[in-house]
Amino acid sequence: MDSEPIIDLHSDHYFMGEALRQAVRAYEAEEVPVGAVVVHKGRVIARAFNQVELLQDATAHAEMLAITQAEEAMGTWRLNECTLYVTKEPCPMCAGAIVHVRFQRVVFGVGDPKGGAAGGALNLLQFPGLNHQSEITRGVREEECRQLLLSFFGEQRAKNKAARKNAPAGDSTDAALN
Repeated sequence: MDSEPIIDLHSDHYFMGEALRQAVRAYEAEEVPVGAVVVHKGRVIARAFNQVELLQDATAHAEMLAITQAEEAMGTWRLNECTLYVTKEPCPMCAGAIVHVRFQRVVFGVGDPKGGAAGGALNLLQFPGLNHQSEITRGVREEECRQLLLSFFGEQRAKNKAARKNAPAGDSTDAALN
């Protein structure tokens, strides 16, 4: 008998795949490709991707948008029985919101040693003085998450370089891109 591996629809790998699908949507919208999903009792109750440029809102990170959706789905701001899956380590703004809504667990793909607030630059999710600490699982589907970000920023650098090359000398666009 040929035994096929069983796909566990409740696994971190599976739910990070759902977050990666959201990150691809961000990429296609020319947003930083970060996606997030919120899971409650094995069910996705919220899905979001970065929409900072689209909405012209600095707070429109994938995690923040997913939190708002999850609160609506749960009928409360307390998300202590939920898990957040996000493709990139949360920033300090998102980590603050994560603590306030009391996520039981946060699972992320790629870390951010310069700006991450779940163990990268600092760890707000497990800061002893705050009213809540979340469990953290790092590195789920890390390479896929990393490659999406590297590809996006590589394309952005190439576009900026081409724009500088094609701008007339002394054009104000030249100064704005530097």
